[in-house]
Amino acid sequence: MAGNLKVIHAADAAAPGGHYSQAVAHGGVVYVSGQLPVRANGEHSADQPFEIQASIALDNLMAILRAARLSPRDLLKVTVYVVGIEHWPAFDRIYAHYLGNHRPARAVVPVPVLHHGYLIEIEAVARGAQEEPS
Repeated sequence: MAGNLKVIHAADAAAPGGHYSQAVAHGGVVYVSGQLPVRANGEHSADQPFEIQASIALDNLMAILRAARLSPRDLLKVTVYVVGIEHWPAFDRIYAHYLGNHRPARAVVPVPVLHHGYLIEIEAVARGAQEEPS
């Protein structure tokens, strides 16, 4: 396999709750694992309104991008899993606030349930720095 796999960890985002990394980079692409609305200190927010959960999940995504030395403008594709499609307009408004004029490809997927009773999970793919030659 050409190139190295680089694990990305952001101390100011929720730590992985299982056998996975917050993100990995390979071949100039950063793959961000699904981010639930768990605060960086591990505090759960499943009992909070959708808007707060969406903001926490996006905060985690932004922290991971920063740890990879990237910004929201580097996002290529975002996939959002939402319990209750009625939350789509609120999510779109909050998402636009975080991304400004940048509009990466995106899918919003309605799902019946998410882990721990959360209402949202966000995963992403971003362009990253090119790997240095070995």
